[in-house]
Amino acid sequence: MFSVNRDVNVFTSSGSDSSMGSSAALRLISVSGCLLLLCGSSWGNNATVPLVIWHGMGDSCCNPLSMGAIQKMVEKEVPGIYVLSLMIGKTVIQDTENGFFMDVNEQVSFVCNQLSQDPKLKGGYNAMGFSQGSQFLRAVAQRCPDPPMKNLISVGGQHQGVFGLPRCPGESSHICDWIRKMLNSGAYTDIVQKHLVQAQYWHDPLDDDLYKKHSLFLADINQERVVNETYKKNLMSLNKFVMVKFLQDTMVDPVDSEWFGFYKPGQDKELETLQESAIYTEDRLGLAEMNSAGKLVFLATNGDHLQFTQEWFNDNLLPYLR
Repeated sequence: MFSVNRDVNVFTSSGSDSSMGSSAALRLISVSGCLLLLCGSSWGNNATVPLVIWHGMGDSCCNPLSMGAIQKMVEKEVPGIYVLSLMIGKTVIQDTENGFFMDVNEQVSFVCNQLSQDPKLKGGYNAMGFSQGSQFLRAVAQRCPDPPMKNLISVGGQHQGVFGLPRCPGESSHICDWIRKMLNSGAYTDIVQKHLVQAQYWHDPLDDDLYKKHSLFLADINQERVVNETYKKNLMSLNKFVMVKFLQDTMVDPVDSEWFGFYKPGQDKELETLQESAIYTEDRLGLAEMNSAGKLVFLATNGDHLQFTQEWFNDNLLPYLR
């Protein structure tokens, strides 16, 4: 089994789902530099669609035990495919740090510029996001239609945000405690919104008006303030929007956000599905129309955050990459 533990630089392998967690986790803190161009594989052939990958919090583009292993696995299963594993920054260390501290809108702009200048992507590409990288790639789809994104695969993404941080990379690290403190004390203050990535998809159901007014990223891409018809049109142009939910997830709160669900407004106990939410019933993003057209795919797998077997990946996700 493969697991990319959110969003830590950890990649583990074992024999089957039943042995999940039985093997010791292999940890690697990558300190080597990796130029963005070197994170891509060789030129793809005409029979394959390029793949763009965006890692999650605490991980990096080129960690051989996480995104690096995913890239190699895809390249093995789809010969000739061009895979670009995004690096946000000039080094692996910067890439990891930016997953915590770089304004998400700036990250999305950086990626849009990078993709538009890559000649290998001019015919279009598939995208696969891991954890927070999923909602960031959705922002790319909505804001930057050139080159065109064909399929978007969200692996444990939080499309309605989070309201809690039960676990985060490196529980012994002071970074996790500091993030919790900032989120609990003032997630929607200007300084926290601007400089803490996780605050930009923090969704407080107890104060919906505050969230809608001050969220710099999530409220915008979810059309909470105004409906941007361009966002809607661009997202609806996807062939497939695949969302993977981890049924034993202990890192995403609430886990239903991985399927675009969330708490009903005004409380944090009762949940509603995507189909019950205003974003769907009012069709602010075109998700209802996409669902009617068979463009939305909801997948689930047992296991904690980002834990899956290679067999499950090949059976369920690989068909959207060919």
